Amino acid sequence: DVQLQASGGGLVQAGGSLRLSCAASGFIFDDYSIAWYRQAPGKEREGILCISSREGITFYSDSVKGRFAISRDNAKNTVYLQMNSLTPEDTAVYYCAVTPLVMNLRIGDPGDYDYWGQGTQVTVSS
Repeated sequence: DVQLQASGGGLVQAGGSLRLSCAASGFIFDDYSIAWYRQAPGKEREGILCISSREGITFYSDSVKGRFAISRDNAKNTVYLQMNSLTPEDTAVYYCAVTPLVMNLRIGDPGDYDYWGQGTQVTVSS
């Protein structure tokens, strides 16, 4: 079975940092592109970062560019989301998602991703 286990969320003050992890199992990790999405209360799910399979090309939404970074460790079947300079607007549930598509041109829509983690809450206080 495919499993994605997201962790690392929590409460942090504005200006602080957090690192989220998403541990994967049940599929060939190297062959999948991985994205982080987030969903704030009352808002649609937003794709914020993606790292492709093969070349490891990354894409960032404008809302996180320069503050967040995505990386993957194929040896550990884990993807990371490093979040710096957090603001209250970053408060959301964060999800990792994977797709066999080679996402080397864009982050993609939620429908492009086949499997999702359970989400981890990030709360940024002002």
